[in-house]
Amino acid sequence: MKSEIINLYPDRTDVTLTTYLWEKSDFIDGKARPAILICPGGGYFSCSDTEGAPVALRFAAMGYQAFVLRYSNYTKNGGGFPDLSHKIAPQPETAHPAPVREIGMAMLRIRQNAEAWMVDAERIAVCGFSAGGHNAAMYATNWHTDLVAGYLGVDAKLIRPAAAILGYPLTDYVFMQTATAGNDMDRAFFDSSNIAFLGTDTPDMEQLTAVSPARLVSDHTPPMFIWTTSSDELVPTMHSLLLAQALSTHKIPYTLHVFERGKHGLSTGTQSSAVAMTDLSPEVEDWMNMADKWLRKRFTLNLPAMNPYEAMMAQQRAETGADK
Repeated sequence: MKSEIINLYPDRTDVTLTTYLWEKSDFIDGKARPAILICPGGGYFSCSDTEGAPVALRFAAMGYQAFVLRYSNYTKNGGGFPDLSHKIAPQPETAHPAPVREIGMAMLRIRQNAEAWMVDAERIAVCGFSAGGHNAAMYATNWHTDLVAGYLGVDAKLIRPAAAILGYPLTDYVFMQTATAGNDMDRAFFDSSNIAFLGTDTPDMEQLTAVSPARLVSDHTPPMFIWTTSSDELVPTMHSLLLAQALSTHKIPYTLHVFERGKHGLSTGTQSSAVAMTDLSPEVEDWMNMADKWLRKRFTLNLPAMNPYEAMMAQQRAETGADK
C-alpha cells in the first residue's frame, strides 16, 4: 500500500490529502479501482484522527482506493478544540466556503492522478462524519454549482461524486437553531462552531438555509448511504431523517440506517478507531459491512474470471492436455 500526504495549497500545510492506495504488482494487475474520499468530523474546529485513517484502511481492505481530506478548520488542523468558555474570533480563511471547495480540489487532484493512482475517476464517493458529513453532504448538493465548480473554473462533470456515505451528519442548520435550544453546553458548542464555520454566532436565515444540504437536494445529488443512532445527543437523528425525506422527494436512491443505541462520533465502532471503551459498539460497527454491500451495487470491481496463478495453471493444463 502506498500512503503519502499531499498539500492542496502551495503555501499552506494544514489542508492535506492523504492517500491509502493499492499498488500494481505481479499479483495486482493495475486496473482502476473505485475510490472513497473521506472527510473526518470535528465541529469545523479540527479533523478527527479517529474518523480518518481507521476508516480509510477499512475501505482499502474492501478493495477501494482511499483518501483522507483534512479540510480547512478553525485550529488549522492543530487538533482538538479552542477554549469554548470564551467567544472565539472569526477566521475568514478557514471558514465556509473553503471546506466544501477543498473537496472539489481533492477530487480534481485524484482525477489528475487517476492513472498513476489506479483510480476509476467516474466512481469516486465522498464520505464524511458529523461536521465532515455535513461537508460531504454540502459537496453532494453543490458540486455542480458556482459555489464549487464555478469557483474552481472546471467542467462540473470532472468533479462529480458518484455516491455519498454520511455518518451521523449535520444536514439542516435551520433545524439546528431550535434542536439544541434547551441544552446550554450544546448551544455553546454550536455557537462557537457557527463562528468557526460561518464567521458569526448569529447567522441569518439566508445563511443557515444556504448551508443546509437537506434543503438543497436536487436531481444532481448522488445516491446516499446514511447512518446514525437514535441516541445521538449532539447531532439529533432528525438531521438524517430530514435528508432522507428530501432524497425521497427528489427520487434520489438512498439507504438509511438508524441504530438504536450509540453515542455521537463512533466512527468505525471498533478498536481501530476507539480511544475509550465507550467508542466500541458491536451493533454500530456493522455499518461498514452494510456500506460495502451498498457500494458493490454501484462500485463492483472490474475483476477477471481468474487470478494470475489460476490463469497460469489453466493455460498449462490446456497446453499439456491435462483437461482432456
